[in-house]
Amino acid sequence: MRYRLYFFSLLAVIFAFAQEISAQDQPPRPRTTRQRPAENTETNAVSNLTETAKIKNEIESQKPSHVVWERLIYRTIDLTKDNNAALYYPVKPQGNRQNLFTLIFKLLADGKITAYDYGDANEVFDEGHIKNFEEVLKTIQVLYTKQGEQFKVDERDIPSAEVTQYMIKEGYLFDQATGTFKNQVIAICPILLREDFYYGNSTKETLFWLKYDDIRPYLSREMMMTSNYNNALTYTIDDYFRKNMYTGEIVKTVNMMGKSLAQEVGNDTLALKHAQDSIESQLKMFNQKLWVYNDTTVLVPEKSKETKPAKEGRTVARGKSNSASSEKASTSTEKKTKEKQPKAEKATPARSVRRTR
Repeated sequence: MRYRLYFFSLLAVIFAFAQEISAQDQPPRPRTTRQRPAENTETNAVSNLTETAKIKNEIESQKPSHVVWERLIYRTIDLTKDNNAALYYPVKPQGNRQNLFTLIFKLLADGKITAYDYGDANEVFDEGHIKNFEEVLKTIQVLYTKQGEQFKVDERDIPSAEVTQYMIKEGYLFDQATGTFKNQVIAICPILLREDFYYGNSTKETLFWLKYDDIRPYLSREMMMTSNYNNALTYTIDDYFRKNMYTGEIVKTVNMMGKSLAQEVGNDTLALKHAQDSIESQLKMFNQKLWVYNDTTVLVPEKSKETKPAKEGRTVARGKSNSASSEKASTSTEKKTKEKQPKAEKATPARSVRRTR
């Protein structure tokens, strides 16, 4: 029994020694480290939306309930003006910055959003009016390669420098349930202005309509510079539209006849300017008349208790001046004060006493 235990212990020692020798002979295993997934290096790739972003966009895109008043307006935005330059620069992407049309172009190339026909400026967002993006590329003469349902375009070929105008559709509404008056962008249409150096003229091409609710979640992640004095990227493109940081001219309002302002007032520039200003003032006045401003908080100065104001004289007769009436009032008050004063008692004269001797 003793020899068996000795034999098994010897086998165990030999087996452990053999494993140690084999482990030393093998090369060391490389150390594994966790690595980030490789970033997408394609030039015209846009990251997908998360489920949280999709749900948030669905909630924000819902029209407020109990809307009792609404007015729809079409407005053109000129990117050459200072207030709108934030949507135009940088013309070519610089690092993580890109302008609005470059972002829209990439989203359409990746098939993440849908474009719709411009028509006669009457946008219809249904399947029958979907704009084929390949036809847009052929119309504006952009080189591309197609891979499945996606289009590959070099960033240098994106005509972002030629899109210098936008047409937007705004909705001004009053929600009775929440008691709020606000405006929101409903649709946006890029306008391409191209100079023909051969013939010496310029062409204007309205490209397509986009639903703002479709591009809102992507605009809310795109930072932009809005000031020449503060170069920090503090606003997103969605903030830019929500806060009405842009300026534009009204070209049309939704009306029963479907006419634009130019068709209503003619070619007179002064009449057109007057019509635009009247619409702007109507929107401001409607917002102001919604609220009742309480003026009872104005402080009334208290009358001093020490001095009592003198009674004002009666109304002045015709043909007499106010100065004469004031003089008469002052003399009458002086007479009354003299009459009310008590009469002084007469002092008895002192008698002189002559002494006699």
